[in-house]
Amino acid sequence: MIEELLPDTVVAVESYGVPDDDPDTALFPEERALVDRAVAKRRLEFTSARVCARRAMEKLGRRTPAPVPTGERGAPVWPDGLLGSMTHCDGYRCAALARTGDLASLGIDAETHEPLPEGVLDAVSLPAERDRQRALAAAHPGVHFDRLLFSAKESVYKAWFPLTRAWLDFSEADIELVPARADRGTFHARLLVPGPLVGGARLTGFDGHWLTRDGLVLTAVTVPVP
Repeated sequence: MIEELLPDTVVAVESYGVPDDDPDTALFPEERALVDRAVAKRRLEFTSARVCARRAMEKLGRRTPAPVPTGERGAPVWPDGLLGSMTHCDGYRCAALARTGDLASLGIDAETHEPLPEGVLDAVSLPAERDRQRALAAAHPGVHFDRLLFSAKESVYKAWFPLTRAWLDFSEADIELVPARADRGTFHARLLVPGPLVGGARLTGFDGHWLTRDGLVLTAVTVPVP
């Protein structure tokens, strides 16, 4: 599904249902060391996302499997020449990859399509975002726009971090969700802090797409090469 939100230069591999990957055999040693002490659920999520990533590498012509360890702030470290993003939630895992010459950055996120727990929206959103979210929810009651807003912020951060190597707080980007129809649309994130330099130009925001289907909320942000 997430390929519907991404340009043709990006390949994505998705996995549905209960992960059946064996954490003891599907990981490289440097990956396994990162989750040796994790609970079983975390290990399966970590493993299945990397299985998706390696299948995406194959689709890009990389025939030799490569590890995807984590670096600063848990961000994935991709093989030379590639960039990408991974995500997982209950019943779904995905990896999206592109060549470094085709995109400057990429971020994806998947969430279960249900309301956020009480109090979370206030913690992750700005007052203006909450006002818009309430108006959208009244106009499109079939979409949980609070969860969608949270997912969009996650995708924005995943696209931001590789360009800056810095934290971006939930309050430092103002996101406006724009429905195109009941189950999909676009969004724009206006940065409230100085943006990264990409090709000598400073970004002032990020653009993305969203989709709700089969109990999932999916968001994706791509930053083109200037």
